[in-house]
Amino acid sequence: MVFAFAAAELLIEADLRGCITFAEGAFRARFGRPAQDFVGQRVISLVAPSDRPGFATALALLVEQGRLKPAVIALADTAATAFSVSGLRLDDGDEKLALTFAPLPRELPGGPLPGGPGLASMAEEILRTGEPGGPVGFLELTGPGGRFAPGGEVSREIQAELNKQAGEGAVATELAAGRYRVLPGRTPFDLPSLTSAVAEILKDRGVKDVSVGAMAVQLQTEGLSQVQATRALRFALAAFARGGNDALEKAGFDGGLAGFLDSASERAASLRRSIAERRFRMAFQPIVSIADREPHHYEALIRPLQDDDKAMSHPGEFVALAEAVGLTEELDWAVVSAVCEAAGAAGGTRVACNLSGLSLQSPKFREDMKTLLENTPGIAERLVVEITETAEIEDEAEAARMIEVLREHKIPVCLDDFGAGAAAFRYLRAFKVDYVKVDGIYVANALQSERDRGFIAAMVDLARTVGAQVVAERIETEEEAALMLELGVRYGQGYLFGKPKMELAVRRAGQAWQEAK
Repeated sequence: MVFAFAAAELLIEADLRGCITFAEGAFRARFGRPAQDFVGQRVISLVAPSDRPGFATALALLVEQGRLKPAVIALADTAATAFSVSGLRLDDGDEKLALTFAPLPRELPGGPLPGGPGLASMAEEILRTGEPGGPVGFLELTGPGGRFAPGGEVSREIQAELNKQAGEGAVATELAAGRYRVLPGRTPFDLPSLTSAVAEILKDRGVKDVSVGAMAVQLQTEGLSQVQATRALRFALAAFARGGNDALEKAGFDGGLAGFLDSASERAASLRRSIAERRFRMAFQPIVSIADREPHHYEALIRPLQDDDKAMSHPGEFVALAEAVGLTEELDWAVVSAVCEAAGAAGGTRVACNLSGLSLQSPKFREDMKTLLENTPGIAERLVVEITETAEIEDEAEAARMIEVLREHKIPVCLDDFGAGAAAFRYLRAFKVDYVKVDGIYVANALQSERDRGFIAAMVDLARTVGAQVVAERIETEEEAALMLELGVRYGQGYLFGKPKMELAVRRAGQAWQEAK
């Protein structure tokens, strides 16, 4: 074992999955246990919960690029000590990772490691590691006119106070304006105390007639598989972001994750009817060449309909519910059918449809897709498939067979939300893809954050090594577009280039783009 970092306090070797195979150093001083106790655990367990999503992404980059440059993380010790972590991939026959953790003379400025974890990643990490310190807390601000959205400074103050009051390792996040979730740390937090702390901030700021509602969702998963618990949790976050604590209670989350699944049968029946009756519409957003703004293709985005055919429910909640109750394949097939109809009427326009990892690894879905492509002349020339990471792919061999079918028909494949979770890096190695789409959180932060700019540049280099082009989403300004070009990103998506529309632009040979009504 070769370590060239004399200042390191913790020395680790791990396999490519991040499981520790060798440990040496001051483990007892930092964690109260000898180094050998950590062999067999995941490296990520050494990192504070707030930094785990970013560290998981950094670890995935280490596997792919062979090196992790020094980065600042907080240890999972009692003081959440700021440490520098570095790493190398050692290809000496065993293919392993060598990591060093070294203390800092002082905590460096800057946010957590880049990770773009998405709303559920931190909480899902608690489920995976089996370390829940208590329930997830949900707090909602309500004024006379309904939901109350505090200003930016007040919101940041609330998050900081929630993190402080909730205890060591807890993480507070604003999921939507005036709606916060608090993930537990090492010990359970007192939700009434958190509620009082937020109310006191509002009072000190002169905010009147605003109440603070709170709800706890237990993470105990007895009787549930990890997959079921994860799906239920994702739906809880989507429901709360849209409808607050009232939506959580109506979905049965007052009884925890298990309570939701116990009450899900009626919701599943209603959702199945909605899918069968196509109670949704597709909106289409352009993906353009950033250099000349010419549309390259369009992404189809689902827009569910309520019973009156006018009001739309939240797309994320709709998809999360389908996943939670086992209807993902049915929904994906309905979306594929709708996209094929739209693409078929749009001349030479290519349209991207999203496929969940659950559908991607389904043999039946693969056979149905193959039949559709073989029996619908010309449709393959008008499709792009985006692989979403809403559900992790467990059977990569089956997913690879689906991608082979798509590539046999010359359908381009895109990895969606690249960087939003560590699994996407594994997929890039396992599957042949044509595009990777950088998660929008990096684009949103890139102008202010050198760390996010560096991460985007690393993803561009990584994509190029496998022959893939990069798409950046959520581009809102000309400054962001110029920066993406500078970083090597070729394609862009976002409000700067066009909002999603119910009409799909049409391009026919020798003609300019037109809109299909």
